[in-house]
Amino acid sequence: MATISIALEPPDQPDVLALIRALDDFHAGLYPADSNHFLDVESMKGPAVSFVVARLDGAAVGCGALLRDPRGFGEIKRMYLTPDARGQGIGRKILDRLIALAEEAGLAPLRLETGIHNLEALSLYRSLGFAERGPFGDYAPDPNSVFLERRG
Repeated sequence: MATISIALEPPDQPDVLALIRALDDFHAGLYPADSNHFLDVESMKGPAVSFVVARLDGAAVGCGALLRDPRGFGEIKRMYLTPDARGQGIGRKILDRLIALAEEAGLAPLRLETGIHNLEALSLYRSLGFAERGPFGDYAPDPNSVFLERRG
């Protein structure tokens, strides 16, 4: 039986950097550059971000970040799961961990931006209580973006 772990880890490890590159490549293939709102590795190492890594039998297969916005809300960033790790509930475990971290930090609401073509991700977010809303923070309206929010 496979062992799945979800833990806070630094984003600048070689196997995690490979995940982040795969995420960037995935989005670059779906959306124009100005529709990709990446959080860079240096920012993910900062005190305003909690970064989690999913490991399957020790191999990094997914990641996600919680950004504590100074305006008082949390934002989910950098959610990714390798194609071969999908369908095993790992994405839900990553998101559950990020939601728990947001709740521990008293961050409400919890928001995110994702792309219109990320259908599996949209389904996951909606199943955990995220609902559509307009742009937030520094985002501008974008026909390639879907903005979601979860309250409590």
